[in-house]
Amino acid sequence: MQTALSPTLRMVLSKYRWLLVLGSGLLTGLTVIFPQIGFLQWGLLIPALMVFFVRLPDNTVRYRDIYGMGFCFFLVYYTLCFHWFLWMYPLDYAGFTPIASAVVVCLGSVGLAAFQSAGAAVIFPLFAYAARSKAISRRPWLLPPLFAALWTTVEWWQAHSGWAGVPWGRLCLGQTEIVLTLQSASLFGSYFVTFLILLVNGLLAYVFLCPDHRKICAQLALSLFLGNLAFGLACFSLPAQETEYVKAAAIQGNLASGDEWGTIGSVDRAMDTYAALTRQAAAEGAEIILWPETAIVTNIRYIEEDLSDLATECHVTILAGLFTDHPTEKGDYNSIVAVLPDGSIHESAYHKRNLVPFGEFVPLRELITALVPPLTEINTLGDDLSFGESAVVIPLAEGGVAPLICFDSIYEQNALESVREGAELLAIPTNDSWFKDSRGVWMHSGQAQLRAIETGRYVLRAANTGVSSVITHRGVVVDKLLPFETGYVLEDVVMKTDTTLYTVIGNLFAYLCIGFSAGCVLLPLTEKVKKAHHP
Repeated sequence: MQTALSPTLRMVLSKYRWLLVLGSGLLTGLTVIFPQIGFLQWGLLIPALMVFFVRLPDNTVRYRDIYGMGFCFFLVYYTLCFHWFLWMYPLDYAGFTPIASAVVVCLGSVGLAAFQSAGAAVIFPLFAYAARSKAISRRPWLLPPLFAALWTTVEWWQAHSGWAGVPWGRLCLGQTEIVLTLQSASLFGSYFVTFLILLVNGLLAYVFLCPDHRKICAQLALSLFLGNLAFGLACFSLPAQETEYVKAAAIQGNLASGDEWGTIGSVDRAMDTYAALTRQAAAEGAEIILWPETAIVTNIRYIEEDLSDLATECHVTILAGLFTDHPTEKGDYNSIVAVLPDGSIHESAYHKRNLVPFGEFVPLRELITALVPPLTEINTLGDDLSFGESAVVIPLAEGGVAPLICFDSIYEQNALESVREGAELLAIPTNDSWFKDSRGVWMHSGQAQLRAIETGRYVLRAANTGVSSVITHRGVVVDKLLPFETGYVLEDVVMKTDTTLYTVIGNLFAYLCIGFSAGCVLLPLTEKVKKAHHP
């Protein structure tokens, strides 16, 4: 399948290459933050991929130029994904001046986007290196799946590289308003959906690049898209199994952290607010009530008696977000504790595993303090928090509930481990008040939808200022509270015990993408070795 470009198309791809590449990055980024137009993802990358498939295999194009193009493409994409940093201004709650706030916000938005882009752009010279090998150049049909596999590898790396990687801008987040196209994540994870979007775009790019093979490329792209859609429809057409429901509530007190942390009377004010809403939800039949992350900004030892009295009075289980002591280290845990209907505190508390860099701990503290001191001051806690170490399933009378606190929910491995440990319901308490009413709150909520589909579990999500919601195992948001609303969502949830294929095989598909990418990149080396032995 060789490209046969007309002189006009070749001129357009050369003269307007930056416009095509940056335009695709910009528009694709918009679909991630506005999934209402997510259906456009299945074609928006065509212009950029046409440029990549033509220019990157060209031996006259230098690798540094290829890396620069990839960096700029991802910089546009990730800057949009991290745009919500702008809503954090001003950082007056941390004692910052307007100028210092502006510096920190810019470092957060553009700086984090640039940091992520610097790593992601490596796939472009790797792609070019592989595409220039004889094996790949003779098989150009490998270019679309290779690029899709490399991008998928980037998403996997961002989720498994510690604080240095932030999987916030997953491409498949653009499908969260469609849901049908996401159901295959229950088979192979959300990485599969990302791969599929890129592969369809790549095949459609070849519709324009290879007129002789236009028909087969279009048919294959359409078959992949329709097949994925058909699987989604089949999932929703399955008859519901008869089962018992549990009434669960997620409380949204509408108390922003910037207004509450360290202010006089904040603990009492928060306790009064959440107690009142808990009583209302309990009166309507709630059996499990979830409070947001750090709903009460204090250590449990100061309010344990109040929590016990409230749970006993309402005869409900309260999953409360607050701080708990680390047995040996100085920093507290950011925790979820279960207060049972009899007033006792369950011994199985969950501690947040993925702490927010610069918000809950400072990575490379000494270096950052020397280079950018204001970044170390964003953390209003003073000291770094301690990291949780493992999944925790709290065995309630209604079933096993596994909390994932805020940032934990964007890492699929956390939900996967929780379900493998016996979780029947995922509870996500979060503090999204930093996002205010930006698209950031909806992007974070979209991550919870991915976790629900991957694991086949209902998700109960409580955010202090929004968005609080109940999400089915198919990723459908059945009820929600918008940002800055006060109240609670109360819905019937199913304590699921069945397994999805993804919970069995985990990220096997991502590993296959990594292996395929590595194999293609190593092909030129094997060619050189063969040539050296058989000149």
